[in-house]
Amino acid sequence: MDPHVIDRPEKSRYEIVATDDGKGTETAGYAEYHLSEGEIAFIHTEIDPRFGGRGLGGLLARGALDDARDRGLRVLPYCPFIRGWIGKHPDYAGVVPEGRRARFSL
Repeated sequence: MDPHVIDRPEKSRYEIVATDDGKGTETAGYAEYHLSEGEIAFIHTEIDPRFGGRGLGGLLARGALDDARDRGLRVLPYCPFIRGWIGKHPDYAGVVPEGRRARFSL
């Protein structure tokens, strides 16, 4: 099974699920968020070290941001990883409200 991103609203986070060396699937990482009035504030992103070096952080960021965009949510990237990922992928800068991009150096 390919890695995939799932929104877990009951935990206020997106999770990336991946295969652990053929041992089955498990949560490889997550991006915590706070949802409020049409905005999603990303607070913290973490990938389990056992899954490091596989590009899962980028897949997680892309999946979470795609979902936020599809839902019409304005993104506030307080998390340095999400903010850095958006900086490297300027086609995603539009998810951050224009008047707040300078605050996030975007």
